[in-house]
Amino acid sequence: MILPTVRDPRFITIRRGGNLTDSDHRLLALWAASCAEHVLGLFEAARPEDPRPRQAIAAARGWVRGEIPMMEARAAGGHAMGAARDLRGAARHAAYAAGQAGAVAHVAAHELGAAAYAIKAARAAVPADEGIAAGRLECRWQREQLPEAIRPLVLDDQRLRNDICWSVFDG
Repeated sequence: MILPTVRDPRFITIRRGGNLTDSDHRLLALWAASCAEHVLGLFEAARPEDPRPRQAIAAARGWVRGEIPMMEARAAGGHAMGAARDLRGAARHAAYAAGQAGAVAHVAAHELGAAAYAIKAARAAVPADEGIAAGRLECRWQREQLPEAIRPLVLDDQRLRNDICWSVFDG
């Protein structure tokens, strides 16, 4: 479970009664796509013939550019998650990160899922005794990619949802 039981109005668009602007929604989607793409090679090393996670990342970006509708980006995210189902470890987490990135068009709060799964992928890609350090490096890289306009929102979201995101945002 990476979504809170009560939706945060900061991640609901203004037209749906929340506080999120369309421009910030797009920035969240782009950031999530970057997080997922950063670990995509971990999936592609295991399944080079399966394009679904890469397609989900592309769909997130296509939605941001207005080239595809939200439902298409969301569906691509679901297909990426389907690519993860029979895998384990880093490859599975990387595919889930891509799936979460595709879903941001539908629910902005999936942005943290993309980041959390990417950190889990980075942790799983190294020997167990190096996992925490690898996760911290990935988290630091992600935070460096945050656009200033959404930085406070995402950092607060990490603080609030860290417990339901496997505590990957510690440190």
